[in-house]
Amino acid sequence: MKRWTPWVAAAIVLALLGHGAWRAVSARKAQQQAQAALSQERALTPIMLQKSELLTLEVRALEANLPVSGVLHALHSASIKARVPGELQGLALREGDSVRAGQEVARIDATESAARLRQAQQQAEAAQAQVEIARRQLDNNRALVSQGFISSTALQTTEANWQAAQANWQAANAAADVARKALQDTVLRSPISGQVAQRLAQNGERLGVDAKVLEVVDLSRLELEALIAPADAPLLRLGQQAQLQLEGSTHRVSATLVRINPSAQAGSRALPVYLAIDAAQAGAARALLRQGLYVQGLLATGSTQALALPVAAVRNDKPQPYVQTVENGKVAHRTVQLGARSQIDGAPWASVAEGLQPGAQVLLGGVGLLREGTPVQAATDDGAPAQK
Repeated sequence: MKRWTPWVAAAIVLALLGHGAWRAVSARKAQQQAQAALSQERALTPIMLQKSELLTLEVRALEANLPVSGVLHALHSASIKARVPGELQGLALREGDSVRAGQEVARIDATESAARLRQAQQQAEAAQAQVEIARRQLDNNRALVSQGFISSTALQTTEANWQAAQANWQAANAAADVARKALQDTVLRSPISGQVAQRLAQNGERLGVDAKVLEVVDLSRLELEALIAPADAPLLRLGQQAQLQLEGSTHRVSATLVRINPSAQAGSRALPVYLAIDAAQAGAARALLRQGLYVQGLLATGSTQALALPVAAVRNDKPQPYVQTVENGKVAHRTVQLGARSQIDGAPWASVAEGLQPGAQVLLGGVGLLREGTPVQAATDDGAPAQK
């Protein structure tokens, strides 16, 4: 074999490898050019926007609102307590049962109280007898003094004995009144009409004085205690209306600002305010109103004219809040500063303090994030592109 034959074979292999590499590089370059052309074509094709996805900013009437929240409390509630010690009897009410004002709800065993009353009455009768004896002695001594049989000093002693007997009789009558009141207190009655919220004792228990037996609440009048920031306190006026939403429910109830606490809280400096809810006007939510429920809503403090947009159109994926606008057929991101918030048709809106002017076209929240410079075009009512 000749010496040059291996070199020829190697040259042929290298040529084949070089040709294959050149073809691979050419194919990859052609693919990249095609992708770039496609991307450029897509970039030049405007995104079609429906009219419902664009909002032209304008000055609107906004209700100035303050957020309020808190727990509902019954305006009238009562704790039924044992006023005398003894064994509890006759308690049949449970949580949720209705009661009337003055209704007997339970009793305390009256055996001891009745015995004390009889004892006090008998002592009063004995004291009355002593008064009668002292009176007769006084009458006799007066006659004897007039006849000169006894001295005036003895008469004065008899008068003092009669006065002491009268005082003892009055004290005995007072003791009998106390025993009679204790006997009456063995019957426990509800001071208000309402519903039993809590049962705290059972039949057969021996209760001490002031031991709680039942908690009764009147749900016909509920109120919300809310805390307002010191800076918002000047906006408060009695009679202002609020719309509140019950926790875990879509129902809303109206409330009225009826009281403003004259003292702020020591720590937070927040001002407590009280909003009354009329259960008779709560509509479908009436059956849901309960003491202790958490509610939140907005208190209307006035109205104003301002440039406004839906809060849902504001994006917060940058350091400062911004909105997507359409300017010269392209998407632009504009930083905005929001002001007072309000509700329009049940959706949250906010006034625009800085960043936008009337007539600006804002993309609503349902469009999603678009890069700045993306071409867009608004569709007509029939869905066709709008003519320029």
